[in-house]
Amino acid sequence: MIVEDFILKNYNAHIESDSVKWESPSNIALVKYWGKKENQIPENPSISFTLSNCKTITKLTYTKRDLSTALKVTSDFSFDVYFEGEKNEVFKPKIQIFFERIEAYVPFLRDYHFKIETSNTFPHSSGIASSASGMSALALCLMSIEQKLREDVTSSAVERSSEKYYFKRKASFLARLGSGSACRSIEGELVVWGQNESTESSDLYGIKFDGEVHPNFKNYQDTILLVDKGEKQVSSTVGHKLMFGHPYAEQRFNQAHDNLAKLKRVLASGDLQTFVKIVESEALTLHAMMMTSMPYFILIKPNTLEIISKLWKYRSENSSNVCFTLDAGANVHVLYPENEKESVLKFIKNELSTFCQNGHFITDSVGKGAQLIKN
Repeated sequence: MIVEDFILKNYNAHIESDSVKWESPSNIALVKYWGKKENQIPENPSISFTLSNCKTITKLTYTKRDLSTALKVTSDFSFDVYFEGEKNEVFKPKIQIFFERIEAYVPFLRDYHFKIETSNTFPHSSGIASSASGMSALALCLMSIEQKLREDVTSSAVERSSEKYYFKRKASFLARLGSGSACRSIEGELVVWGQNESTESSDLYGIKFDGEVHPNFKNYQDTILLVDKGEKQVSSTVGHKLMFGHPYAEQRFNQAHDNLAKLKRVLASGDLQTFVKIVESEALTLHAMMMTSMPYFILIKPNTLEIISKLWKYRSENSSNVCFTLDAGANVHVLYPENEKESVLKFIKNELSTFCQNGHFITDSVGKGAQLIKN
């Protein structure tokens, strides 16, 4: 699908007031996306596990505005944001930018006042991709509204039969314009984003991985060790921009393509040892790019390194397939097969939790993607 396919040309803003509610998960990239072009287009492809427990729940209430056609063109978007039950002004600028980016594709935005009520099941802005789950949940709510406004203008049986397919693709397309990695949170269990030669893919939206997946990777586990629950020192947006002119950028983009091709073979064969090598190398490369940009920065903490060191020791001594990955933050995602769950969790509780802020960690696993919540 191309950009023009997502432009909503016909709709009827006949609904006076209604609400819709979605929950959307975070995701953890195995091959990392770092660096982007204009309009949130990735410099390299990525693939991620969709999570299950780490998610954002968003309720979107929309009420018809009384605007003349002339006033509607110049009027600002009208919305309020509530986070964890409290009115939140901090999130408004980001949502304002998001609405500006997507208005051409969902032109009913100025027809309604929106009350956005959102909450997370995990700490916000602590390296667990809250923007991915948050923006994907909001995009899905907007797609549910579009679906209702299009009901009486959908002209053909073909359009109706392909509605579910279109719904997910456009939701991912919109989510990307709010936060790049958000496009990977619509579906599960594995999602690819970014044009590449190894898989079905697009720069415009995430696509459910089309390759074979060995039973070794079914219901894969992810325990997130919360080393630092605070705000990141450097936002991902700033970090991505530092890839422009980075001395190792081209080599990194090529490496991501190569690693995605390798990972596709690994996922099919069930080769856990090679999976470990690729995933950990990707995590360390991501942070290496941050440390070698100009200006340079370090998001990992001393306790992050302590966890990695102890995890490597445990893996060697127990012939385990446990491994780590990192997002753009200090927290550590500990990945392992389901058949190691009992032993790895015991290890985490006994030896790794001491390096977490207040001993906190989140037990999660690979999930199926976003879900509509019935009001």
